[in-house]
Amino acid sequence: MKHLLKPCTAALACLSFATQVIAAEPLKTLGKGEGAVSIVAWSGYIERGESDKNYDWVTQFEKDTGCKVSVKTAATSDEMVALMNEGGFDLVTASGDASLRLVAGKRVQPINTDLIPSWKNLDERLKNAPWHTVNGVHYGVPYLWGPNVLMYNTDTFKDQAPKSWKVVFEEMTLPDGKSNKGRVQAYDGPIYIADAALYLMAHKPELGIKDPYELNEDQYKAALDLLRGQRKLVSRYWHDAMIQTDDFKNEGVVASGSWPFQVNLLQADKQKIGSTFPDEGTTGWADTTMLHADSEHPNCAYMWMEHSLQAKVQGDAAAWFGAVPSVPAACKGDELLTDSGCATNGYDHFDKIKFWKTPVAKCTTESECVPYHRWVSDYIGVIGGR
Repeated sequence: MKHLLKPCTAALACLSFATQVIAAEPLKTLGKGEGAVSIVAWSGYIERGESDKNYDWVTQFEKDTGCKVSVKTAATSDEMVALMNEGGFDLVTASGDASLRLVAGKRVQPINTDLIPSWKNLDERLKNAPWHTVNGVHYGVPYLWGPNVLMYNTDTFKDQAPKSWKVVFEEMTLPDGKSNKGRVQAYDGPIYIADAALYLMAHKPELGIKDPYELNEDQYKAALDLLRGQRKLVSRYWHDAMIQTDDFKNEGVVASGSWPFQVNLLQADKQKIGSTFPDEGTTGWADTTMLHADSEHPNCAYMWMEHSLQAKVQGDAAAWFGAVPSVPAACKGDELLTDSGCATNGYDHFDKIKFWKTPVAKCTTESECVPYHRWVSDYIGVIGGR
């Protein structure tokens, strides 16, 4: 696990006045490709057919543009921010809990949407989303989005989907007659505190939580207390999707928050796995392809951003990851996603998902909120049993 905050500590401070960020000048015209583009991405986001020959949206791009694609996989948003701070990359597929940190830290540059013809095809719900738009300036191109679902073993739950996140937060006897202790997992990232807050919104309304990313001291303490109790139940804090799938197959794990990506992999492997949207709702992610402020290959980067919005790419990527495309046209006619794929992956649940965003001290629902640097240090403490 990487919780590296240097030099993004300054970026976190900047977040309180992110609205005052002064935009640098975006690229004016598209030139010849530089022959390469490097991308920091979530696992499964940039496929060239090595895992499954049907899922390849890199090979043809390289042939068409001459831009050789290299990918650095990151397991958490903090790792993505750290890699972008180190530099040497052109693009990053940043979730909402990283994107504004990158803007405030001046690690990414504004984009010229006129150089991305397919911008016009984007889902209107995403075009001006606050996780990539500051003062009307766009700092990236929406890629994929989706929920953090509750993944479960169908044998353990007797083919009845659990209705509540309680199965991972509180000790209980599961439908198979055994305790959940040692059989559940939690996400290995500070942003998971929001999942605890979302649970408390439903089960302790007296706390008055309105937004799981905007917590006052009392609300924050309650979330940490819930997580400290959960620590006694958790067999592993996961951040590697492949390790989590192995744990469900071989290590007796039966319930955890997860991504549809792992659900799809396990179901394709004929494992007895289901997923559900619990009654409390879900957190989720909406990821943006952002251009590094010091990109060495900006022309190839723009070519990739345009390529990433093609309906075929969007549909195939959404099918592989279990996500929802940012281009609605991808929801029809894609052989891999199928015409029911968008609905299955949560297209109509957009308004029910609490999308990841970076917690800041100056918030909208409370007079003052606990900022992200506290989430980082305190969650490390929770995992460590403190």
